Order: sequence, then structure tokens, then C-alpha cells
Amino acid sequence: MLDESLLDSPEGLAEADHRALLRGTAEAGARVRTAARHAAEAGVGDLKPDGRPRAVLIAGPGAAATQTADLLGTLAGAGSPVTRLAPTGVAPAAGALRWELPGWTGSVDLLLIATPDGTEPGLSLLTEQAYHRGLTVVAVAPAGTPLAESVSGSRGLFVPMATAPYDHDEPLAASAPGVLWALLTPLLALLDRTGLLTAPPDALEKVADRLDAVAERCGPAVATYSNAAKTLAAELADALPVVWTEGVSAGPAGRRFAAALAELSGTPAVVAELPEALAAHSALLAGPLAARADPDDFFRDRVEEAPALHARVVLLRDRPLGGLTAAPAARELALTHDTPVSELEPEEGGELETLAELIAVTDFAAVYLALASAPR
Repeated sequence: MLDESLLDSPEGLAEADHRALLRGTAEAGARVRTAARHAAEAGVGDLKPDGRPRAVLIAGPGAAATQTADLLGTLAGAGSPVTRLAPTGVAPAAGALRWELPGWTGSVDLLLIATPDGTEPGLSLLTEQAYHRGLTVVAVAPAGTPLAESVSGSRGLFVPMATAPYDHDEPLAASAPGVLWALLTPLLALLDRTGLLTAPPDALEKVADRLDAVAERCGPAVATYSNAAKTLAAELADALPVVWTEGVSAGPAGRRFAAALAELSGTPAVVAELPEALAAHSALLAGPLAARADPDDFFRDRVEEAPALHARVVLLRDRPLGGLTAAPAARELALTHDTPVSELEPEEGGELETLAELIAVTDFAAVYLALASAPR
């Protein structure tokens, strides 16, 4: 059960935060600036590509690589297909994972490697395979790792991952905010140089500023009643989050939110994009998870008995294409089934800025939910 009193105790939150998740979330803007500087120092800004790659392949372990590929693919659109290479292996351990290039890849394709570890032998083998096939390889990983040596030895471009001292205190969570922005930012700068998407230095600085602004509004010192992230965390206590997204960039933000909820707090969530979500989840809202499905819950002993799990819609919205919106229909469907709705919509800005805001607010919410619901 959620300890709501902890949400308004900055000292209690800090004591419960053994993995520095809140600090990493609050310092996401600084991580973007550091990562952008590392990319510039590695020579990303000086690259003069001959043209767009035919395809972009992304390899790396866990949620961080999956979300990086999702975000880059969404931002790139149909310009060049962005594909994540899923690993195989008997365990998620670094030494057990292996990656393989598709048979059709060649010199006109680009391989991106994103990992917060860098000790994976499978990624070093992938780098050698790509070199023999003629692919251009760019990797973001911690400096001084075996992968860094392998990429440099294969004439690839290596960008040191932006890390913080507290990253090494506890094992990194794959959904940790610092991990995402440290891996994503240099690759945004790189794909801007290829013309695959638009992310010049000034746009990345605006992303960092937007992340700083969210940290000011959603930080642990801000009370729940005026803190959108803490409010959302409290609303999701003992609920099944049904995450509906609207707008191109809201999709990957919603999928990342669902992954962060599962990894950080153990909260299951389902996610879908509007308007298809209305048909996909209609039966879910009408079933046993609907708020009105358990009339006896009103008489439940709030102290001795655990609450029943009920659905709660989380509507993440960006600017819908053409101004068309399914939000009224979404609210009506939820209301019909007595299902509460939480809504998040970013302030005006560029696509990268609004995406960053949605990710930042939901990152804070996932962390607050994890800390306030953890057993002590």
C-alpha cells in the first residue's frame, strides 16, 4: 500500500531512495548537457555524412536500448527505418547476451550501440561483425570498457556515456532517467547530422531546460497538491494504469512509463494509442477491473483489508495530427464505466521539448510510486 505521508517528506523520500532514482530524475537536464558535450568532443558535430543511411540498427541490453530505439524511430519517422536488434541468450547477464546482424545489412547501413554497461562480449562481437560487413558503427557506453576498445579498434565512433558518481553506488535500473538521457542525447545529435531527424545543439539545450523546469515543479520538496507527479503516483496506488496516448511523441513516452512502472515499483500497466485504444481496452474497462465491478469494496475495512485492484486511465496527450482528438471519446468511455482519468499534457514547445516533459513527469511519478509503496 502507498504511504502517502512519505510523498510529502523530502527526508523520508531521500532515505528510501537507495538507488538515487530521484536524484537521477532531477538531474536529467544536467545529464543531457553533459551527454551533448561528450558528443561534441567525440566529433559528432564535425561529421559530414554522404547521405542518409538506408537503415538504422540499434543494439543494446534491456529497457534503455528498447526505449532509445522506440524514441529515435518515432522522431525519425519514415526517413530511414529504425530497428532494434533484440538479443538472444539464456539469461539477461552481460556475458550471456548475443546479437546478430540481419543478412541484408551492408555498407549503406548504420549500427548504433547503446549500453550503460559496456562489458558485454556479444556487443564487441557485433562490432567486429559490422566492421567486416562495412557498416558504420557508433557506440555510447561508459569510457574504459571493452566495448570502447572494440569500437575504436574497428574504426567506429565511440562517445563516452555521461555518468554520475552515484551511478556506481547501486546497480543501474534500466528505466532510470539518467540512463535514458545519457544514451539518447548523443544519438539524437548524431542522427541530426545525418538528416534523419532534427536535433541541433540549441534544441538539445531546450530539452535540458524543459527537464530542469519539470524538476522544479515535480521535485521532492514540492507538496503533493501542487506536484503533478506526486498526484499521479497517489492516484495510481492500488490501481491498474491503463495508459492511453495521443500525439506522435506521446506514444513512446507512454510505453516508457509502463516499463518504468513495472521495473521500479512492480506495478503492471497496459498501454495503447488513441483512437485504437478505445476498442482495444473497452472490454477491460467493462470487466472485473472496472471501478463499479466490486460493490462490496465500499464496506471494506480500510485498515485490515487490501483494496481491490481497479483500472485508472492515464491520458498522455501531445498535439494530435490535424487538430483531431479522441480525448472526449476517451473520457466518455471511462466515465461510462466509472473509471477515473488522470491527464497529462505538456506546455507548448518543439517536439523534443514536449516529449521530454511527458517523459520527465511520468519518470517522477514512477519513482514516487516505487519509493512510497516499497516495504520498509
